[in-house]
Amino acid sequence: MICIGMESSAHTVGIGIVDGRRVLANERSTYQPKYAGIHPRKAADFLSKEFEPVLKRSLETAGVGLDDVELVAFTMGPGLGACLKIGLVGAKMMAQMLDRPIIGVNHALAHIEIARTLCRCRNPLVVYVSGGNTQIIVREDRRYRVMGETLDIGLGNLIDSVGRSIGLKHAHGSVIEKMAREGRYIPLPYSVKGMDLVFAGLLTEAQNSLKTHRSEDVCYSLQETAFSMLVEATERALALTKRKELILCGGVAQNSRLQEMLKEMTKPHGCRLFVTEGQFNADNGAMIAMTGSLMYNSGVKMKLADCRVVQKMRVDEVEVVW
Repeated sequence: MICIGMESSAHTVGIGIVDGRRVLANERSTYQPKYAGIHPRKAADFLSKEFEPVLKRSLETAGVGLDDVELVAFTMGPGLGACLKIGLVGAKMMAQMLDRPIIGVNHALAHIEIARTLCRCRNPLVVYVSGGNTQIIVREDRRYRVMGETLDIGLGNLIDSVGRSIGLKHAHGSVIEKMAREGRYIPLPYSVKGMDLVFAGLLTEAQNSLKTHRSEDVCYSLQETAFSMLVEATERALALTKRKELILCGGVAQNSRLQEMLKEMTKPHGCRLFVTEGQFNADNGAMIAMTGSLMYNSGVKMKLADCRVVQKMRVDEVEVVW
């Protein structure tokens, strides 16, 4: 079944086309404000302008026409309301025009499912890290359960905020990772609350440290401290669940230092770490298309009138029937 998926939860409009497990196309365009965070309305305007060009590129890359599409999927939530509505409107128009079924997909669930499918994992523990989310997740019966999570800001948000304080224009995560390789450790707050994490104090102290320390030292210390917190909580979850597979997914999963630390942690537990390609960890349309296909082929159906966006939509709200 050829499914087209539309991702527009935040700063990226992504349109992917899949046929079962095969990714035929995965095109996207990302809003990159200079020296600032994401302004929802400005981001939505950008996504609206880029929607058609990205759609055209996706169809060309896949080598299919609109008439070949058998299922339309879109990001239902969580995300920024103004941005989510761009994908919703595009998906509804396409479904109506083609007279095709439509499926709304949970953004976090899609990150998990594309990684699980492409890595061919069966029952992994999941570490999902992105701009707005940081969660340790395990599947039990017909739900993904959140074992631990951030109590304030996401790991990606933490890194981006420090990047803006340094004066970086954009691509904060990759630039900070590169700068960290030249840094030395300085003490920063470390806050793990059982299985949960708190990053706000770490952010404040890192920003204050920029006044008295080299940026490279702050970047190195930020990564080492935040990642160590996450690894500690993940190891606790791994010891409790005894899973032998660990998936790292989401935008921050592309960080090689985080991958290295988690891989080292899993060794004594006889657990293997899986990380899919970077293009499938960044926000993308292929993950929406693939998850939409899984849902539809498992009997999940949605009426056009019921299609909407849900800004605060947790992964544990979705029944997993596949």
